[in-house]
Amino acid sequence: MKNSKTKINVLVVEDEPTQRRQLRLKLEEQGYNVIEAENGWEGVQQFLKNSEIRLIITDLLMPEMDGFQFVEVIREMQNRYVYIIALTILEDKNSIIRAMALGVDDYICKPVFREELILRLASAQRLLKLESQDELILAMAKLSSYNSGETGKHLDRIKEYCLILAHDLNENYPELGLTPSTAQEISDVSALHDIGKVGVSGDILQKEDSLNSEEFEEIKQHTLIGGQLFKEIYGQTGAPYLRLAYEISMYHHEKWDGTGYPEGLAGENIPIAARILALADVFDALTVRQCYRDFMSEEEAREIIIKESGKHFDPKVVDAFLRQEDLMVEVMKSYPEDVAS
Repeated sequence: MKNSKTKINVLVVEDEPTQRRQLRLKLEEQGYNVIEAENGWEGVQQFLKNSEIRLIITDLLMPEMDGFQFVEVIREMQNRYVYIIALTILEDKNSIIRAMALGVDDYICKPVFREELILRLASAQRLLKLESQDELILAMAKLSSYNSGETGKHLDRIKEYCLILAHDLNENYPELGLTPSTAQEISDVSALHDIGKVGVSGDILQKEDSLNSEEFEEIKQHTLIGGQLFKEIYGQTGAPYLRLAYEISMYHHEKWDGTGYPEGLAGENIPIAARILALADVFDALTVRQCYRDFMSEEEAREIIIKESGKHFDPKVVDAFLRQEDLMVEVMKSYPEDVAS
């Protein structure tokens, strides 16, 4: 049986033949598939011909097109992230700084020692592995959307709503501990809030009539399914954004007064990311036509949200909504559709 492990393609861009050969041998020893180029121009051509290149090791001082120009071109061309390691000499710190400003991820000083190369490559693989997990998670989010009848525009609106609310809360309630970067991360992972619906029957998710008690209990399980998924992945990677994904998927149906699910959390015991998502999700549900009812007007939606302040919603999040209502409505109108979840 052939080895099923796919070799990672590494592009080595080095004008000095001996250096290039030594790198190739070291890389092949570690199981990599090596593609060689003698200068930046040739490196670009190899990159265009080999769409699976995810790792590049490049010298900086080369003829025709040097490493600095090469890195700039690759960063403009890439469709998926490519990890770039620069080769340099120890004393050339200005070149290292310049290269990293252009998009180099790491560097190795010449001569290249086997042990250091292995460690640098391990760092690259950790990042690329995490990106692969991201792609899988986002694919699952889309799958859960198809299963439940949700649309891409629903997820786009939710992402925008969360960003608007989180930025407002950061500015007006610093005690919540939000930052601009956290606000962006909450927005980025918001599309994953219903990922647990992949484990719920499509017949239930797409049912037009009211759910009976047994069906409602089943649909409530999506929070636990999604929460467990992200808890496990977070435990393996420790990536902070996955902690937010866990909080959102697990707790976005909790209510400020403690009457939500799955754990009946109340008040500030509910993570702030989940409190933001809860209002964003309800606002979207109210203002977009559903399969089982027509949409509400902006005024009707506002009245419901105000009425639920201190009950379903965190009053501070409601305040943020009221301050940003015009912008929220603008987003709603920029992603129109006939049917949403």
